[in-house]
Amino acid sequence: MGSLNFEDVEIPVDDRALAHLQVVILSRLRRGEAFAFSWRGADDEAAGRATVWLHPHAKIVFSYIDGDAQGINRHWVDALTEASFSSGGLHLVPEPEAPARRR
Repeated sequence: MGSLNFEDVEIPVDDRALAHLQVVILSRLRRGEAFAFSWRGADDEAAGRATVWLHPHAKIVFSYIDGDAQGINRHWVDALTEASFSSGGLHLVPEPEAPARRR
């Protein structure tokens, strides 16, 4: 379990999900775009949700427990990117299965 650290907030995120969030967040920030990011508390915490406003000048650190690079599912990146442009902002959506390849 890695973490996304924003200012003084540490958000625990599974390494695989974090790798995909990193692609989306850095893509948006590279274009100079600001947006909201929301997450739910961990299973062992009280139910709830929190939101931060991400902007190009924010100090953000992506910390991974596993040192190996994660393979990226382009379909998950697309789904997360779509969520990031919604009125609710970026939030973790389930990883979609990659479509079967045609022979």
